[in-house]
Amino acid sequence: MADVGSSPAADPPLSKEEKSDVFPQDSIRNDVTTDIKAGREKEASSNPSLYRYIKEDLFTSEIYKVEIRNLPRFIGFNDLKKFLAKHSIHPHKIKLLSKQTFAFITFKNEEERDKAMKMVHGMLWKGQVLSVRLAKPKADPILRKRKQQQEEEESTGGQPQSKRTDRDDEDEPLSVQIANVVTPLWNMPYEEQLRRKEQEVVVILQRLAKEIGSTNKAMLPWLFAQKGKYNKMCCPLEDIRPSPAQTEYRNKCEFLISVGADGENKTIGFRLGKYKGGSCAVVGPAETCHVSAEAKRVVSEFQKFIRTTPYSVYSPETYEGHWKQLTVRTTRTRQAMAVAFFHPQKLEEEEVSALKNSMRMHFTEGEGKDSGVTSLYFVREGQRTSPNIEDLPCELVAGESCIHEELLGLNFRISPHSFFQVNTGAAEVLYSAVGEWAQLDQDSTVLDVCCGTGTIGISLAKRVKKVIGIELCQEAVEDAKVNAELNGLSNVEFHCGKAEDVFPNILNALVSPSITAIVDPPRAGLHSKVILAIRRAEHLKRLVYVACNAKAAMNNFIDLCRAPSNRVHGAPFRPVRAMAVDLFPQTMHVEMILLLERVEYSSQQTTSGATESTGSPL
Repeated sequence: MADVGSSPAADPPLSKEEKSDVFPQDSIRNDVTTDIKAGREKEASSNPSLYRYIKEDLFTSEIYKVEIRNLPRFIGFNDLKKFLAKHSIHPHKIKLLSKQTFAFITFKNEEERDKAMKMVHGMLWKGQVLSVRLAKPKADPILRKRKQQQEEEESTGGQPQSKRTDRDDEDEPLSVQIANVVTPLWNMPYEEQLRRKEQEVVVILQRLAKEIGSTNKAMLPWLFAQKGKYNKMCCPLEDIRPSPAQTEYRNKCEFLISVGADGENKTIGFRLGKYKGGSCAVVGPAETCHVSAEAKRVVSEFQKFIRTTPYSVYSPETYEGHWKQLTVRTTRTRQAMAVAFFHPQKLEEEEVSALKNSMRMHFTEGEGKDSGVTSLYFVREGQRTSPNIEDLPCELVAGESCIHEELLGLNFRISPHSFFQVNTGAAEVLYSAVGEWAQLDQDSTVLDVCCGTGTIGISLAKRVKKVIGIELCQEAVEDAKVNAELNGLSNVEFHCGKAEDVFPNILNALVSPSITAIVDPPRAGLHSKVILAIRRAEHLKRLVYVACNAKAAMNNFIDLCRAPSNRVHGAPFRPVRAMAVDLFPQTMHVEMILLLERVEYSSQQTTSGATESTGSPL
């Protein structure tokens, strides 16, 4: 969690009351609130600008931050995350510092924060009585950095530092600098990129082999044989599948609207550095290699438009200004969607309506009519009270409400907030492999978890008896239902909700003898409740896991394969085969497919005693 301070505030030792097992909540809240408010007021009075982002009408989880103290030694991030989840506490962010016995936790709202404080304060964990207190928010990163620079200049009499602190590439052209940020492998031959990404997956599978050996002793004989065959990996790794297109492959890009690194105001592009690193400047995408020509044309025309308006760009430092972001989606069917994010500040409704009308005229009758935009949206993004941008309503200004894409010979409708893989050609490669590995037939039922607009399930529907999709985004679910109709499918159904809430009920209700789950979760992986439900449902024999961040999904893999316990019921899975698919050429990211199959734990148990006695090495 990047937005939490690196060290705790100095605090007195725990009192006797804090060490007791029962803590009156009112006294906790009152005492802690008083202390923290005093600390905040002192800090804010000395550096008021550093904390001005903390407003009642602006969402930031820093408002709802607590510090958990007296943690057991040697616990890790995942231990803490599981501990909190076990008690139905779901933080927004967690910051656990190495070799420390405290952690910073933020929440999405006051209710969740207070619930966590009430439950955790005084709780006993591994012999340690936990203590919870409100924590100070982190100072605005960019303002803090500028304050430090100012202090350094004052301390040196305005003379430059003797050591060069700027990055080496700051002398490079802006086109090279931005390429290094958004496409860091742009200067590496593609074959070398593929070798590098494949090696990353090798390391993941080698680590998974070690983890399985530690968490499921019954698998040791099988695991020992696997590692001997497959270079210490837990399963065979097939050759990486390259992206059909290595450049101009992205069908969706999110551009910031800010001051250009070249000094030009109202520039649309990618941020040259991170906000916490002190940078707000952007560079246009004209010379980037992963953005399509169609998207570049839309950006160019929209930039021309906003420069004709009297409204300035939004400043994350002062919270003034209006233009914030432009999201562009393009398809192979020559359609383009542009979604403009605008902070209305205190503008009258008549002014906002006039701006939208001006935008519509520009792209339907004015200079932007040849930009290729077929769907134009306007989003009022004020001071958010929710961390989810999907909660913001999109106002259609001109054109169609959706765009359509072709994938594997099928048609898909895409709405502004719906998920669709950003590399359509590589997604076809990915989904084809998923369909092959799933080993489906006309008696199969497919569970498509985190299904987005239904692409995976719909692409497999004609091969199976039934497809059931689960997706959090209501807009995507509506698209998925329409997509099933567009492609003449009647054996597909979709459910909206959190996977951890919906999936267990659906899974328990299924009586099909042949069930295969295909999961394609966000980067953080599946919720532990989903994993536990999969483990309990022993009629589910095969699982295809599509991971966009295999490192983050490691805990999911481990829990799927670990030995049964009081927490984890049902026979384990074991990895059968893996493959990397390059959906993101010129970048460090790679998609991984892992096929897991259920094992008969009883047969594994018969060898566990022999394994323990021989002490087979991992």
